[in-house]
Amino acid sequence: MRTPHRIDTHHQPDDRSEGPRSPYDELGALDDGPLEETPLEEFLGEDAEQRDAREPQWSPPDHRRGGRRKKNRFAGLPLAVKAVVALLVLAAFLALGDRWAVLYAEHRAADTLKDRLDLAAAPEVEIGGFPFLTQLAKKRLDSVKLTVPDVAADRVSLAKVSATAHDIRLNADGLTSVRGADIPRFDGDVLLSFEDLNRELGASQVKFTGERHDRVRADGTLPVAGHDLRLRAEARIQRQGERGIATEIGGMRLDIGDLATYRPGTRASEGLHLTPKASADLARETRKARALLSVPAIVQRMGVPETTVSEALADDGKLTELTGSPRFARQAERLNLIDLALSNPDVMRRLGLDPDLLDELSRLTRPVLADRLALAFELPKPEQGDVRLQDVRVEEDGIRVRVSGSGLSVGG
Repeated sequence: MRTPHRIDTHHQPDDRSEGPRSPYDELGALDDGPLEETPLEEFLGEDAEQRDAREPQWSPPDHRRGGRRKKNRFAGLPLAVKAVVALLVLAAFLALGDRWAVLYAEHRAADTLKDRLDLAAAPEVEIGGFPFLTQLAKKRLDSVKLTVPDVAADRVSLAKVSATAHDIRLNADGLTSVRGADIPRFDGDVLLSFEDLNRELGASQVKFTGERHDRVRADGTLPVAGHDLRLRAEARIQRQGERGIATEIGGMRLDIGDLATYRPGTRASEGLHLTPKASADLARETRKARALLSVPAIVQRMGVPETTVSEALADDGKLTELTGSPRFARQAERLNLIDLALSNPDVMRRLGLDPDLLDELSRLTRPVLADRLALAFELPKPEQGDVRLQDVRVEEDGIRVRVSGSGLSVGG
């Protein structure tokens, strides 16, 4: 019997055989023999001595910024440029010294003026022109601006006095030995602020505001005999002489609620008069109308016939007819009650008016009330030279007065 031929599938792999092929078998097939050893010199291509000769020699690292020291930037500049830079630096130092001298002189001048003018605070002094040291050497200053706050002037304080002197000639031996100065001319202004007026005249609780270029309106309250009356007035600002201003008070009016209005004066429209509302109320309040018509002097001044008054007092219908007529209301408004108050206090009480208040109002005449609102002041006359007011104008923040002067001297 013939023996079948065996096929060794381990040594003769068949790609068509079923099952996965081991990766280790593939690696073993690649191993054809031992690796040949290659000398190190041949692998590197050069011997160690040659490699050492080519490598740079080691040195410690340099940790300084920039590595190397930078060259001086100005070393390569031309000599002329260096000279210009040096001159600029010198000029800067001279200018700084000049400004220091100006500040020192301004401080000394402010302290001196404060003591000589007896001011509450040192004024602000600003010396103009440059350079100052050259002006001082010539004993002549281009300009000096002086600002003095809160200078006393009669009943109020001037908010600010500002003046600029020009071409001042100094009497001095140096920066620290200025004995005086001659001022050929100066100009400036005086500001009387409404803020100061409202504060210093605040006892009457009156507020001042600008109305026109020459008008100031006063509006507030005025205490009279325990009553706060509303005050309204107008002050006309005008120049008085060469150094002063004055105010002409007009349109003065005191309102006693909505009951009556008092205007000081002797004209027909002045005095104490009922308001249109109070006169109209007489038609509805017969008690007040009877009280008013029961005084013969009042009836006579109103021009109401006596027979008409008698009929009205006896008949309420006649009374309503009389007091409700437009003529009666106009006559009641024109009636001046101030001179009838003392002789008819009961009638005033029935009308709602306090007799003590009316008595006080009789003393509050036009001059007395105008004096409370006066804003006049006058500039002091200097011992030498001349000072004059040039213009007076009402502005938003106060009353501004332009001044000018010449031939003034300060110090010795």
